[in-house]
Amino acid sequence: MIDFTTLMAGITKDGDACTVTATDDWLQGRTIYGGLAAAFCLESVSRHFGDLPPLRSAQFSFVGPATGRLTIRPAILRKGKSTIFVGAELTGDAGLATRATFCFGATRQSAVEYGKLVAPAVPDPDNCPDFFRKLPGLNFAQHFDGRLAAGSFPFSGTDDPTIALWMRHQDDAEPNSTAALVALTDAPPPAALLLFKDFGPISTMTWSIDLLTDKLETTNGWWLIRTQAESVLHGYSSQGSVVFNAARQPVLVSRQNVAVFM
Repeated sequence: MIDFTTLMAGITKDGDACTVTATDDWLQGRTIYGGLAAAFCLESVSRHFGDLPPLRSAQFSFVGPATGRLTIRPAILRKGKSTIFVGAELTGDAGLATRATFCFGATRQSAVEYGKLVAPAVPDPDNCPDFFRKLPGLNFAQHFDGRLAAGSFPFSGTDDPTIALWMRHQDDAEPNSTAALVALTDAPPPAALLLFKDFGPISTMTWSIDLLTDKLETTNGWWLIRTQAESVLHGYSSQGSVVFNAARQPVLVSRQNVAVFM
């Protein structure tokens, strides 16, 4: 098993691109899972443009499978006074796999502050049962420690597709970079899977995230992720997620469109 820290350290800068080899222990079916592809893109951007302000938003399109030796090519799209847009394309032997767009922005003074994202009332991680089970094709799950804080397990047939998980990397280095948080945010299964009683494949098509703070700090590596499937129709699910730190403060929100092959 190659942990997240070691995998990221293996990214090599090669001219205007970066290369990395994704090992089989990070696969979800026939491709690396989306959170790792997104983290590769973000890390490649950081390697090439190291003076960027904090990440504020990102969008990812997962257009094809990514395995083995991968190339990530970042490029600045537009640089303004306080924000920078950067694109990145991740390709493998099968061609384009992931296309990413990042928005980095400097902190601004503002007279307005508002926030209404409240963490669910759940037990601390030590008082929650282990979440991840061995399922065929989900190799990447072995790299994460997950605890079920609220909701049901996938394929339980519940009528409420809402789940809350405590999550952290299974990595002695306890990575706390933005890329590490991005990778972690996509590790939980789509909430639509709670509705089904039998195992079946899924695939994230598009994913967007918004960072709510540039202070991405937590305790003992734990982050609380609440995910809800808002619609499951015609073989696709739309879901929203919020990530809270161990102090129950919101740090990230995301949306995904997921293809459900069941």
